[in-house]
Amino acid sequence: MSRVPRLTIGLPVYNGERYLAEAIEALLSQSFGDFELIISDNASTDDTAEICRRYQKEDSRIVYVRQQKNIGMVPNHNFVVLQASGSLFKWAAYDDLYAPDILKRCVAGLDKNPDAVLAQSWCVHIDETGAPTKFRRFPAETKSPHVAERFRSLLFDDKGDYTYSVIRAEALRRTPLHGSYHRAEFTLVTELALHGWFYQIEDWLFFRRERPDEPSLSARERCANFDPRRGGRVRNPAIRLYAEYIWGYFSAIQRAPLSRADKRDCYLWLARWLSSRSVPVRDPLGDPVSAAKQPILYATRRLASFALPGRDVRVGEQPAERPDMTIAELLAGRGERP
Repeated sequence: MSRVPRLTIGLPVYNGERYLAEAIEALLSQSFGDFELIISDNASTDDTAEICRRYQKEDSRIVYVRQQKNIGMVPNHNFVVLQASGSLFKWAAYDDLYAPDILKRCVAGLDKNPDAVLAQSWCVHIDETGAPTKFRRFPAETKSPHVAERFRSLLFDDKGDYTYSVIRAEALRRTPLHGSYHRAEFTLVTELALHGWFYQIEDWLFFRRERPDEPSLSARERCANFDPRRGGRVRNPAIRLYAEYIWGYFSAIQRAPLSRADKRDCYLWLARWLSSRSVPVRDPLGDPVSAAKQPILYATRRLASFALPGRDVRVGEQPAERPDMTIAELLAGRGERP
């Protein structure tokens, strides 16, 4: 019987030939090697399949699956979760890069903190050439031991970039996984925060690619890209895509194993967040509708005056200064594999 790896990395990809090899090298060259890498090729039409098969022959940790047809971005992301065998899970994008110790430090952080639900480092945004464009720290309050403060932070503060964290698989499977409605990635991460605090590595070890060729999409177009079944205007009007986003927060609180007091505090923060929003959407007839005027949102304004106390946060690793060395020097995949 083959040994079950500690970590499963799921890499969904579609037509990723330009960056895929570099992303795979950055993962295979990690100092932490107890993982399986499941690559789900969403019926690519470029050289993605050839690249994946070449690496599969070279490294037994790679499992390559090719979908018979394009099932959409979200089903492909969720597919790799369902195939995972590790107790920890990480999504990986086909164009992102990593410093060589990111997995080692994330796993170590979770081992030392069994009540933490995920681990992630700070993020450097890079362009198509790999040059840094932005250094991004994440809000400290996601480390709070108080669930309502973590929930508040993810609603009001910088969302961070936690989708590509190392996550406890058991906690991830308690969620509905990635939805295909507007901003579903935010509700997924926020729901994880209801199950535990976020361990932050206060160092820039994750390099998130931003490409100029990425189109600017409307909410409907983005959701249709998530899942082709979302493309129909009749069954999926914009107002539904926004409503499902809002309901995602409500249902996450309902599902979470929280005390009545914690649920109450989360609902109050959600009410305050909703009362501060004015998201323009369109109803099925095509007329503009302000989300703040919809009945469910209007009702929350009565709760908006409730104040909730601030919370303390956990002590994490010491913050790092911006690196003086180049991004290339920080990246894994530049030398011998372990």
